[in-house]
Amino acid sequence: MTDVDDSKKVPAGETQGSAAEGQCPFGQGHTTPPTAGDQNQRWFPERLNLHLLNWDAPERSPLDKDFDYAAAFESLNLDEVKQDIVTAMKTSKDWYPADFGTYGGAYIRMAWHAAGTYRAFDGRGGASTGQQRFAPLNSWPDNVLLDRARRTLWPVKKKYGKNLSWADLITLAGNVALEDMGFPTFGFSGGRVDAFEAEEVYWGPETEWLANDRYQGDRELDNPLAAVQMGLIYVNPEGPDGNPDPVLSAKDVRDTFGRMGMNDEETVALIAGGHTFGKTHGASTPDKIGPSPEESGLENQGIGWVGPTGNDTLGGGPEVTWTYHPTRWDGEFFHILYAYEWEQMESPAGAIQWRPVNGGGDDMVPEAHGEGRREPRMLTSDLALRFDPEYDKICRRFKDDQEAFTDAFARAWFKLIHRDLGPKTRYVGPEAPSEDLIWQDPVDAPAHVVTDSEIETLKKAIAESDLTVAELVSTAWASASTYRNSDFRGGANGAHIALEPQKNWEVNNPAQLSRVLDKLNEIKSSTGIDVTLADLIVLAGGVGVEKAAEAAGNSISVPFTPGRGDARQEQVDTESFNYLEPLADGFRNYDSGKHVLPAEHVLVDRANLLGLTAPELTVLVAGLRVLGANWDGNNDGVLTDRPGELTNDFLVNLLDIDNEWTKADEKATRYNGTNPHTGKSFSGTRADLVFGANSELRAVAEVYAADDAAEKFIQDFVDAWVKVMEADRFDLHR
Repeated sequence: MTDVDDSKKVPAGETQGSAAEGQCPFGQGHTTPPTAGDQNQRWFPERLNLHLLNWDAPERSPLDKDFDYAAAFESLNLDEVKQDIVTAMKTSKDWYPADFGTYGGAYIRMAWHAAGTYRAFDGRGGASTGQQRFAPLNSWPDNVLLDRARRTLWPVKKKYGKNLSWADLITLAGNVALEDMGFPTFGFSGGRVDAFEAEEVYWGPETEWLANDRYQGDRELDNPLAAVQMGLIYVNPEGPDGNPDPVLSAKDVRDTFGRMGMNDEETVALIAGGHTFGKTHGASTPDKIGPSPEESGLENQGIGWVGPTGNDTLGGGPEVTWTYHPTRWDGEFFHILYAYEWEQMESPAGAIQWRPVNGGGDDMVPEAHGEGRREPRMLTSDLALRFDPEYDKICRRFKDDQEAFTDAFARAWFKLIHRDLGPKTRYVGPEAPSEDLIWQDPVDAPAHVVTDSEIETLKKAIAESDLTVAELVSTAWASASTYRNSDFRGGANGAHIALEPQKNWEVNNPAQLSRVLDKLNEIKSSTGIDVTLADLIVLAGGVGVEKAAEAAGNSISVPFTPGRGDARQEQVDTESFNYLEPLADGFRNYDSGKHVLPAEHVLVDRANLLGLTAPELTVLVAGLRVLGANWDGNNDGVLTDRPGELTNDFLVNLLDIDNEWTKADEKATRYNGTNPHTGKSFSGTRADLVFGANSELRAVAEVYAADDAAEKFIQDFVDAWVKVMEADRFDLHR
């Protein structure tokens, strides 16, 4: 479902035909207004962006702080909502005439492009916060005209207000469109909470739309990216970098959809199923299409890509209708794909596309508007499904088995629009399916939830064991810190750290991990308490923190809420879980050397995925250092004479004004430090020194390093620790 405005490559963020080409619209002669963005980032492009640790803060939301969106969605009459969507879908607007009398194709594409930004490497993108409403996504060339599709749904959003998020409405509209055109969907879950600001996601290094500077070697796409060009959702529909070679296009298709977590069958089902409906919009020359929504004038009220008449549906890319009946669910896509031989042609916008040779099917496809008819057409990326041997096998099977195709598309579509919603425990609404799907990371519910007295018995046994503070804390951290706030995957629930692939990840110190898990299982057996390993690991980490605080002369209690379950190995999608393996973890001073970013940037990125604030990041790193939780027992950043005690020594010693630091290697990944007054020597990494070198992090660190901050540091560490341990406890917070 790709409409690409490939009219020209324009520097991303610059305007086309806007005031920025001339004088400031405020009449002051300045081309950069004071509200244009972070001036520090312009002066110092390598600086840390700590706004990532305050993204979509509660203060940004106009909704009440105690508003429970999941409960609000469940209160809706979903049948009524869906009927209202159908009404909007069939009410053609003169400023955006509906193709074939329905916005069904547009709604499917809208939902697809909202969800399709998801990428498995870091879980970012996707539909779960309604990011398609904001720049840059609202102005990506691949999203041309979707501003209008969303605007047609405003009456529905207006009617239900806060009880129906834009994120849910966009995806639900796609489902409703499919159902209205005869497709039996797999189900739908609400629960996507709207953000109220654009998420700062790294979409690629390019500074021009449709540019491509993201490949190395033999077309190896940089991680964590999934799309082939800046401003595209998936692949270039004309072929790799515009080269109309279906075989080469298949390579891009497989890589891109794989990076979204889709296998070959799901890929074929999604492309063929989506392209059963609707059309692309390239029936205009590029020079007649106005600027994108984000660059458009105020008088356009957020509508961009205005055509020559102001009420057209022109996008400037390919002009393709795939099937004979573009508002009906059927298997025509495959039959048409194989029924003809294909030749290249150009759309009115100059985009490369394909049509049957010798005028085949020239009166089989209806025009979107009027009474005319024309031939079916295909994109290069469509023909890739026929000419790639593996895709071809799947296509031929689906062509001959409509039931299999329908089931495959239903499941693939459901996965597409729910992939970043997280595990099934987050699903809400009457249409949420009951079937467990492996990509949902299913976990068995605990047969027994331990009682308070059982917890105390277990804590006593853990404390009296020979497990060290470092072992207890490291294991709990390794289990819980896989959590990703981007797609709600990972975390301590399920005890996946005891299963493949996590138990053998280098970052988890497999030998040490095996010893700790064996000892915890012995404790479980010796006490006779039916506790899940997931709960026991987290409980043991809390015992380690309590022991460390007591050793430092402070008596604390780390809150613990039982209820986690254990996953079975057969419930684990091993390949998918490998995406959660960290290439670096600054919290444990681990670095695999398999990434190119400085360690402090990787640390902040990891903190963002954990949903941490700058103070929480600071106290966690400082606390983990003194607790001895470094990877493989390395001594970097352990700036204390009393390791194993929970103190603020890391920050106190780091900020000592008498310290002298020197680079320990040419790449400046490690540093050696000395204090000429105390005679102490120490070492640290970039993930350590950043708390003294970065001005904003230093401001936070100074609070916790002050003489009056010892108790506050411990309490804030415990609070941040529990936050990470319970990040995936969706039964406690939705």
